[in-house]
Amino acid sequence: MAGELNGRSVAVLATDGVEQVELTEPVKALKAAGAKVVVVAPKPGTIQGWNHMDKGDAIPVDQALDQVDPAGFDALLLPGGVVNPDQLRLEPKAIDFIRHFVQAKKPIAAICHGPWTLIDAGGVSGRRMTSWPSLKADLGNAGAQWEDSEVVTDRGLVTSRKPDDIPAFNRKMIEEFAEGRHDR
Repeated sequence: MAGELNGRSVAVLATDGVEQVELTEPVKALKAAGAKVVVVAPKPGTIQGWNHMDKGDAIPVDQALDQVDPAGFDALLLPGGVVNPDQLRLEPKAIDFIRHFVQAKKPIAAICHGPWTLIDAGGVSGRRMTSWPSLKADLGNAGAQWEDSEVVTDRGLVTSRKPDDIPAFNRKMIEEFAEGRHDR
């Protein structure tokens, strides 16, 4: 994995309530593969991580959403946690940020509840994907073909269900991010 992503820039979009391990472990894997990783959030400073139902660490934000251009990134990571994507769905700038990656056909990796925001950004219709099981109906209603698998890859979109899936998620994410833009 070392060097596969040299020269690639990856945005990680998250806010308070992010499932900590779904941000920190993929970020470690991306950096180990040579990517420049930038944590983007609606507010500067830090965001509050969670370990399922318990408060986790404060996670440093590299750039505030209103100060960053999505065109400067090659790929996007959307970590989960219930609160994180639920809050991001209410942020028009966050949805516009995600929509850029969808429309530009740049690779996107989303885990657990992370795919929720892709619904609002128009990124799930006609796509095979997985997520935390409670999103199955939402994704299906938005036109996705949901499946209960450790990791699902569909034309540059990588999705996984939960923290236990992170090793497989990281492998596929790095593979897809290394390939770059996908025609969808």
